[in-house]
Amino acid sequence: MAKRKTAYVCTECGADHSKWQGQCSGCAEWNTLKEFVVDTGKKTSAASIRSSGYAGQTTQKVVPLKSVDLADMPRISTGMQEFDRVLGGGLVPGSVILVGGHPGAGKSTLLLQTVCMLAATQSCLYITGEESLQQVAMRAQRLGLPTDNVKMLAETDVEAIVNIAREETPKLMIIDSIQVMHLAGLESAPGSVSQVRESAAFLTQFAKQTQTILFLVGHVTKDGSLAGPKVLEHMIDTSIMLEGEADGRYRTLRGIKNRFGAINELGVFAMLDKGLKEVKNPSSIFLSRGEEAASGSAVMVIWEGTRPMLVEIQALVDESHFGNPRRVAVGLDQNRLSMLLAVMNRHGGLHTGDQDVYVNVVGGVKVSETSSDLALVMSILSSFRNRPLPMDLVVFGEVGLSGEIRPVPSGQERIREAAKHGFKTAIVPKANAPKDTIAGMKIVPVTKISEALEYL
Repeated sequence: MAKRKTAYVCTECGADHSKWQGQCSGCAEWNTLKEFVVDTGKKTSAASIRSSGYAGQTTQKVVPLKSVDLADMPRISTGMQEFDRVLGGGLVPGSVILVGGHPGAGKSTLLLQTVCMLAATQSCLYITGEESLQQVAMRAQRLGLPTDNVKMLAETDVEAIVNIAREETPKLMIIDSIQVMHLAGLESAPGSVSQVRESAAFLTQFAKQTQTILFLVGHVTKDGSLAGPKVLEHMIDTSIMLEGEADGRYRTLRGIKNRFGAINELGVFAMLDKGLKEVKNPSSIFLSRGEEAASGSAVMVIWEGTRPMLVEIQALVDESHFGNPRRVAVGLDQNRLSMLLAVMNRHGGLHTGDQDVYVNVVGGVKVSETSSDLALVMSILSSFRNRPLPMDLVVFGEVGLSGEIRPVPSGQERIREAAKHGFKTAIVPKANAPKDTIAGMKIVPVTKISEALEYL
């Protein structure tokens, strides 16, 4: 009888522990240890191939880095420019891409569209573990996709999938989803920490050795993070997240990790009856403003990956009827909102201690960079004084704790993007003001928050 060993693995950092404990000693997180059983008497095929060639190389030979040939690693376009942008320029042979998102976000739809477009020129294999072949075929028919060259397989056994893939030799393979895959040598149920980790490692090694492009669909938890062990995100090359409300029209595809390109790239898609359609000019949908100027509204230029994007930010300041005024931020960091309110009180003379403050980024975009500080301050002041900002005004800049306006990266590119969309005035940090004049654009350089607040 095979010996059985019980181990406890942290779902956040992947650290192993010999016994259960409330706090992980590796990452200091609480209640993240999950139990799984390791069979030490029988060596599974997954463990047997783990000893060599994990990254695709099967020969142990030292070579100079400059002698590595990159000519045989061309990128393959997915057929959608927004998807290629998030991936860093296209698909790299041998790469493993993890696609996450909430139920109904459109993960399967996006990958089905991709595989149907690439099947005309590349050998593709779509493995479905959650749906039947008939369900996938019905979706493809509803979307009007070409299905002549697409190969399908309904299977959840990882070893069986790899054996079939070695015979079919696909250039691209999609696993939908990794949470339902399992290895026969492990006794734990599909979706557990050990099954997800070992199944992903088995598939990743196959992709690296055969130069197969591998897509893994991953589930997310209630807080929006990818389900399963954190080590899963370390195994793969690229991690992208498809975000958007189930009843909303637009979806955003954001790169979280990318070994072949820049992270935090953002691709925007519109969910239509024929599937996801890329939006090549995202600023146009995020600037769908009314005909008349409204108080509390400001336009800022944020930097997403390698391109600027114009986004509208709205603020509402109202008298509080409770002892503790509310501070609500949607699409922004709430702690940064509280900090900026304190700076406005200290250096701008704007007291909001008895006011409720609500802030929202239009379009569902999540802004994490500090260039939105000045636009947020201006929108709050506009709502507080009930004075609308001009429709052709754009604002960006970082606000420091001492009330100074700090420059942001790629300032002149942001100004040119705003001028391209018809904006006539820009309030920017003095260090970001261009030396040469921009046709049709008035630049208002500021160094302190008090100078910006005087504009209203």
